[in-house]
Amino acid sequence: MNYTVQNIWNEFNHELKGFIFGKVGDESIADDILQDVFIKIMDNMDKVARAKSIQNYLYGIARNTTMDHFRKADKKKALEKDYAPLTDEETQSLNATIADRCIKPFINQIPEKYRHALLKTEFEQISQKDLARELNISYSAAKSRVQRGRLKLKELILGCCNLQKDKYGNLLSARMKNCSCS
Repeated sequence: MNYTVQNIWNEFNHELKGFIFGKVGDESIADDILQDVFIKIMDNMDKVARAKSIQNYLYGIARNTTMDHFRKADKKKALEKDYAPLTDEETQSLNATIADRCIKPFINQIPEKYRHALLKTEFEQISQKDLARELNISYSAAKSRVQRGRLKLKELILGCCNLQKDKYGNLLSARMKNCSCS
């Protein structure tokens, strides 16, 4: 018989889905694998047409595709295990290291009044209102000092680092220019 993909689908799709479902036990996964099986059938119609037993050949494709599914799932689990999300303590430690090694050297280059305002508000977690009381200045003066400090910090970083961003502003890469920022 001359088989087309449509003929194969009409004759074998229920059988193959049952076979796959018996291996994976989940109907939506079985549907996904069955779709992959028929993509392989379409891609290899010349081999399917030459098969001595089309049924055996199709079951072989279904078996191999199901095994591929399990291999991918095992790799995904291994990756998830190897790259598990950081704990809160690990995140805090990483953030502190980044701040000490990457940000503070830049902060140390800005004028004292801005440096003091940034260190207090950003690293010591003191509110801008408390900073205003400590420095005996108005709240809006403290806010201005922190904002100007941030602006000066940004200028230093951009002057020293070549940052590439995507159209949404997400950082894609960073390269140091010739500067002494450490």
